[in-house]
Amino acid sequence: MPTFEENLKSLESVVEQLERGDLPLEDSVKLFEQGMSLSAACKQDLEAAEGKLQVLMKQQNGKLEAKDLSLE
Repeated sequence: MPTFEENLKSLESVVEQLERGDLPLEDSVKLFEQGMSLSAACKQDLEAAEGKLQVLMKQQNGKLEAKDLSLE
């Protein structure tokens, strides 16, 4: 199973190929479908990581405090 980073790198490659605009329509559609699948996989990984972080951010009283998470 590919990692988030591998999926993201593959997605970036798909976007670069599509942005060039030099592919036949059929190939572009296949790449677009692949990109949508990769995007969904990345989104799922990010949502899972966010859920884990929220669990880790529980306050001492046991209440979950939603905080904005900055990746910077």
